[in-house]
Amino acid sequence: MNGARPYVPNAGKRIEPPRPYANDRKRQLLIWWREIDRWLLALVLGLMVLGSIAVMAASPASANRLSTSDVTLDELYFFMLHIRWQVLGVCVLIATSLLPQELARRGAILLGAAMLFALLLVPFFGFERNGATRWIDLGIAFQPSEFLKPAFAVLLAWILSWKVRDPSLPVIYVTGGLLGFIVILLMLQPNLGAAILFVGCWFVLVMLAGLPMKRIFTLTGAGVAALVLAYIFYGNARNRIDAFFGGGTAYDQVDLASRTLMGGGWTGTGLGLGSNKMRLPEAHTDYIFSVIGEEFGLLACGVFVVLYLAIILRVLVRLVDEDRLFIILAASGLIALFGGQAFINILMNLQLFPSKGMTLPLVSYGGSSTIAQCFTIGLLLAITRRNPYLSREPFAMDRKPAKGIRK
Repeated sequence: MNGARPYVPNAGKRIEPPRPYANDRKRQLLIWWREIDRWLLALVLGLMVLGSIAVMAASPASANRLSTSDVTLDELYFFMLHIRWQVLGVCVLIATSLLPQELARRGAILLGAAMLFALLLVPFFGFERNGATRWIDLGIAFQPSEFLKPAFAVLLAWILSWKVRDPSLPVIYVTGGLLGFIVILLMLQPNLGAAILFVGCWFVLVMLAGLPMKRIFTLTGAGVAALVLAYIFYGNARNRIDAFFGGGTAYDQVDLASRTLMGGGWTGTGLGLGSNKMRLPEAHTDYIFSVIGEEFGLLACGVFVVLYLAIILRVLVRLVDEDRLFIILAASGLIALFGGQAFINILMNLQLFPSKGMTLPLVSYGGSSTIAQCFTIGLLLAITRRNPYLSREPFAMDRKPAKGIRK
């Protein structure tokens, strides 16, 4: 009233405008952290840490073996590369797990189409490593079959979930035809191990989708017949099976791997003190489980097996109260591929399975393998998220129609 200006808070100060995008990102991260399966994430990260230690132990053997008179590799060469792939893999894992379920499904299907096309190009433009043509260079070298695995599981789940809306759809034959086409392309590389994984994933999903027992027995018989035919007409399969029962270079490698694994006893020789690993081929990839046995002991091998079992069981527990067929099938297919590859590799190192060019998931060194396995886990985390702010309407096709509603 005497002419004095009224008091205004923050007068003369610049007021920053609100940042809705930053707040929205923070909210999305909080939702992600609350709805993500944190136990599964912790188990996977723990496995990757232990895997890095295993690669550090195996790196000198592979570096010495691949060194030449012109180029001498540092003993930790593969370990340092592995750390880079692991960091990139964790970024892929987290980024994939942040995707909404519908976007994760669509992205996996598009990736599957792209990798199937790349798989078609491998016989013409691929390059050879260790006697197999499985890699292709499109500006960056990668193995299409590794990235096709998780995409195939999601695509398979999506097609089989159509059966809920219309039981008359021939989803079994459609998926079987797709599987047969992929298997033929894999056998041309040759990549028998990956072909077995794809067949196993398909068999698990069609059983979960409600395949009648009569057809299950028929498919089992067809699988045995296909294995016999592969032995007769497919040289790669015949060589692998013959080597498994004794004889040949492949048998010598698996026998050496088994003796290396058992050579450390229960507690191992200690980090860097193993000697048998120096004679192992692919000690940092296919036979890394044997290196773990020699340097860290059978008890450490048991820890790795328990971790794999814990990851598988955690996913299955997560699916117990799930009512959407697509989610059940997709998660089951992804974990079947992950667990199947892990135990095939372990059994191979124990001389209980024919030799395969197959890595130990999230443990062995490898670019394509590490990124693809991290993408697989990222899809699992995204698909099994339970976010109350996300509608389940995009997956309404997975539910059975209510009574009184026409199909």
